Amino acid sequence: MIWIQLIVVLLAIMVGARIGGVGLGLMGGIGLAVLTFVFGLAPTSPPIDVMLIIIAVISAATVMQSAGGLDYMVSIASKILRKHPERITFLGPAVTYIFTFVAGTGHIAYAILPVIAEVSRETGVRPERPMSISVIASQQAITSSPVSAATAIMIVMLSPMGISLLNILSVSIPATILGVFVGAMSVSKIGKELKDDKEYQQRVKNGVFKHETQNDDFVIEHKSKLSVILFVLAVVFIIVVGSSESLLPTWEVDGVTKSLSLTVLIQIVMLSIAAISMIVCKVKSSTIGKSSVFVAGMQAVIAIFGIAWLGDTFIQANIVEIKETLMIYTTSHPWTFALALFAMSILLYSQAATLRAILPLGIALGIPAPFLIAMFPAVNGYFFIPNYPTIVAAIEFDRTGTTRIGKFLFNHSFMIPGFVSTIVAVSSGFLFAYLFI
Repeated sequence: MIWIQLIVVLLAIMVGARIGGVGLGLMGGIGLAVLTFVFGLAPTSPPIDVMLIIIAVISAATVMQSAGGLDYMVSIASKILRKHPERITFLGPAVTYIFTFVAGTGHIAYAILPVIAEVSRETGVRPERPMSISVIASQQAITSSPVSAATAIMIVMLSPMGISLLNILSVSIPATILGVFVGAMSVSKIGKELKDDKEYQQRVKNGVFKHETQNDDFVIEHKSKLSVILFVLAVVFIIVVGSSESLLPTWEVDGVTKSLSLTVLIQIVMLSIAAISMIVCKVKSSTIGKSSVFVAGMQAVIAIFGIAWLGDTFIQANIVEIKETLMIYTTSHPWTFALALFAMSILLYSQAATLRAILPLGIALGIPAPFLIAMFPAVNGYFFIPNYPTIVAAIEFDRTGTTRIGKFLFNHSFMIPGFVSTIVAVSSGFLFAYLFI
């Protein structure tokens, strides 16, 4: 019976992924209905804490975007890239990593990918190199950002084990940075040079590229800079306060001293900074719901609502059988749990949804918290099938045609940097966990 239930879960995921957008979460609802009404499984509690954190963070990021903060960040990044075009393969992913780290969502990479593509072409660097690793960097940064949904789930689930936000970041930040750097090295010489690429030469002959001028001298308003400063201060405040229990407010409840949870801390701070930014930067509330960050964030909430709820229900109902199967491998080789995280992320297209569905299993198996933190970057496997929005966008933005999907689907531009970055990040994560936790 468990295998039939698993097929239902996988079908819901695959169909939802094919539909895209909110379809992933909605199909999760159908799968949950089948498990509940057909198989008689008891639904678990929906991931409310995670959804509320995402909503709070997206609210702050959306106000920043509406105030022109993202445009300001893009203008700075563009100047840096154009000042050192020969280093685009390393600077490109550095920029997308920082953008995602600050904003907590990889979709922010859409703003800088066109700049990376054009700077590469103008310099004669094969765009596939920086474009591929820049997309991977935006994914890896999700697992190091203090305000991402994935990190929020790690906090919620590992805090009862005595793990703080600082513990997670002290491992994930250096591990993912190292992974991205090695990933950039792995593609720095990949493929033919741009001038020798047949596809590019054909497009040149067809007149795809004409003389174009770049204008970066647009005016950035004071409120744009202020919105970025406020958002960054909020992130720093969360890291500092959340990493020290002595700084958290405490209360006496039934004779027991309780402190503010990290999940509530993030929600309060992000909602507050969103309100402050909206007032100080004079952002009209009518523009917030129309921004790309808001749309992407709400899609993530719905996806996690449906798919994570579905996965959690299936796992909890069959926890005994699953534990017995996985315990054979994870007891002697705990690192093999990273393979489960990677495989599930390929299906779920979301680090947060993957963690919400699988991490409770790792905890139930008795895998030490430092090991789980080391394996955190393993949830970045959704580059494997090249149909994730940022991957598709990168292919479209590269007008030279060098960033592409191969004839056999899986031999695409993102496979090598994706595998290299993830393997290095997880491997080094164990070292950093040993040193810092």
